[in-house]
Amino acid sequence: MKQVFLGLGANLGSRERNIHQAITKLEEKGNRVLSLSPLYETEPWGIKEQPRFLNAACLIETPYSPQALLKVLKTIEKEMGRVPTVRYGPRPIDLDILFYDMLCLCSSDLIIPHPGTLERATVLVPLADIAPHLKHPLTEQSISEHLAQLGPASGIAPYPPGLSS
Repeated sequence: MKQVFLGLGANLGSRERNIHQAITKLEEKGNRVLSLSPLYETEPWGIKEQPRFLNAACLIETPYSPQALLKVLKTIEKEMGRVPTVRYGPRPIDLDILFYDMLCLCSSDLIIPHPGTLERATVLVPLADIAPHLKHPLTEQSISEHLAQLGPASGIAPYPPGLSS
């Protein structure tokens, strides 16, 4: 079994329910969820004119290879109503492999560690809740060190209550 950190996000439908349903589906497909961060409401990244997201991070144990796990995640997204649309657009669920053990992988359809991890408070804040001392395999710095380097995080708040209007 491999240890994998995932990023979860949702901004369509019942966002909180969608994240919890994705966790259930991960377990139904043979993964074991070891830890789940609190939820955070975040401003959209990429395309600003869309509903706010709820984001979380989780740690799972998986029997799947990276490519097989990616297929499982895409299947869950499809089962939950995600359809291909514009990049960074609205979606009922988004599941990303952030770290897969200490693996570094770059293929046409999968990059591990996830390339956006160090740039986004929407990923680093929930990840720091469950793995502050996790070392990034390329930088060898911890998640909390990267979060500190990012500076003050705006557009993200614990949910509930979430961001004010």
